[in-house]
Amino acid sequence: MSYVKVWIHAVWATKKREKCLTRDIRDVIFKHIHQNALDKGIYMDSASGSSEHVHCLFRIRNDQMIQDVMRMIKGESSHWINKHNLIGRKFAWQKEYLTISVSESQVKGVRKYVQEQQAHHTRRTFKEEYDDLLKRMGF
Repeated sequence: MSYVKVWIHAVWATKKREKCLTRDIRDVIFKHIHQNALDKGIYMDSASGSSEHVHCLFRIRNDQMIQDVMRMIKGESSHWINKHNLIGRKFAWQKEYLTISVSESQVKGVRKYVQEQQAHHTRRTFKEEYDDLLKRMGF
């Protein structure tokens, strides 16, 4: 039997980083992303974000590829947002995303970081956060 436990911290933004995820719809969208992932067999631990981006912490199985998981999560959620007209116009995510592996010892800290995104962005912009993540991860 193979044992695989690979944690991924993923970050992606709205198209053109438009601040269209308003406070009244954010939680609905993040809950949908979380539940849809679980329904598709993706172990989604947490999903949160701010007005222009999303952070997720999830675990992949040995038969899942990151690019496929991201396509399912992002593609289905943008379709769902448009189907329910949550934004009031056509919605899309940026094509790009950032994924970072997370060691088991860091899962609790990353979970807290993901869950506290809205408070975090009262002190720091998404651009500052994203640029710092890229620098710290050596991109």
